[in-house]
Amino acid sequence: MKNKLWGGRFSKKTNPLVEEFTKSIQFDKKLAEYDCMGSLAHINVLKKAKLLSAEEHKELESGLEGILSSIRKGSFKIDDSFEDIHSYVQHLLEKKAGKVALKLHTCRSRNDQVVFDTKMYCVKNAAYTLNLFSDLGKVLDKLAKNNAGQVIAGYTHMQHAMPISLQDYLGAYSEMLKRDSNRIDNASKGISLTLGSGAIAGTFIDAEKYSSPAVNSIDTVSDRDFVIEILSALAITGMHLSRLAEDLILWSTKEFDFIDIDEAFCTGSSLMPQKKNPDALELIRGNTGKLYGNLMSVLVMMKGLPLSYNRDMQLDKEPLFESFEIIQKELKIMVALLPEIKFNKKNIARQLEDESLYATDLADYLVQNKVVFKDAHAIIGRLVKTGKEIKKMSSAELKKFHPALNSKVVNKIIDPKQSVASKKSVKRKKR
Repeated sequence: MKNKLWGGRFSKKTNPLVEEFTKSIQFDKKLAEYDCMGSLAHINVLKKAKLLSAEEHKELESGLEGILSSIRKGSFKIDDSFEDIHSYVQHLLEKKAGKVALKLHTCRSRNDQVVFDTKMYCVKNAAYTLNLFSDLGKVLDKLAKNNAGQVIAGYTHMQHAMPISLQDYLGAYSEMLKRDSNRIDNASKGISLTLGSGAIAGTFIDAEKYSSPAVNSIDTVSDRDFVIEILSALAITGMHLSRLAEDLILWSTKEFDFIDIDEAFCTGSSLMPQKKNPDALELIRGNTGKLYGNLMSVLVMMKGLPLSYNRDMQLDKEPLFESFEIIQKELKIMVALLPEIKFNKKNIARQLEDESLYATDLADYLVQNKVVFKDAHAIIGRLVKTGKEIKKMSSAELKKFHPALNSKVVNKIIDPKQSVASKKSVKRKKR
């Protein structure tokens, strides 16, 4: 392992097995950009504290900006023989700036450095994810607008319940996404990009030299609450996307046949020629397990750690990176998939012919005609249990169940649009 940032106290070389087991550059290379940004902020602190001359500061600044530029342009090459991204950036800076680069780690510990880098990563990726939330929200709104007036059968317990507006159905997922967005936004806003904690106790540099000094250095280097909060928010988002995926998968089956999913988002079978499988949606559903696991792995990793920093905390990176990447990919797929969905209005209308969907509307009608709800519930229950087509029953037959019932009333009530329109307790969004 090349160019360690430590080692003076050691007389033996690190066992190669330990080097391979403990190194993190294979995943923390994603922090390279933020490591350079943190170093640029740190050299400003060193200059203010008169630990760097103006010339030394300029040399280090030029070297760090050069590395940062290569990262952003995509020409940055990783040497995974290094222990971590911090030691590799240090190595590159030494090649660019010479011995002055040895001053970069003055009053600095990787304990503090990695927290800053990870926080920067979270802030940037939270912002990107919020933009994707916005894109999906717009897609859902447009899909609802394009299908204004469409009524579908609503389900509870996977059984026919009541007619509902497709706009309201899509709006339910919009509300979930708003909460998801708020959780990510709040977690990001709660991140303080602190510097100056050192290894645990701070450094001899006056806190006024730091633009954002730590309130408590011990807490700063040992805190991973911000990671856990973000993982929690991403896991909940994954759960919501999984529910949407499951609805779409069910709706695309022959048994429902409410929608047709565009072929571009499906795959076939290597054996069965007829198959058109919603694999993308199935993987969105399946990835939820990874998102839950990533949250749980960091919670369990942190639960027994004494203050302050422990190497266990290195294990927060891969779950964090993976969860962000999963959600970002899933949001992009949903943004592309949803506008291409075609609704099978004939089959949707066929489901709405089930008169049991209107049982509650019939009971509500009796309530409005001075019948106690418990009695109304029982009356309509007996009516439905006959198994007869209610709309074809004569007024005389209907009146046997209650005098307020007749064919004219029943025909008006058993109507999907009338059923949806009769519900007034929800303030629906105008589209």
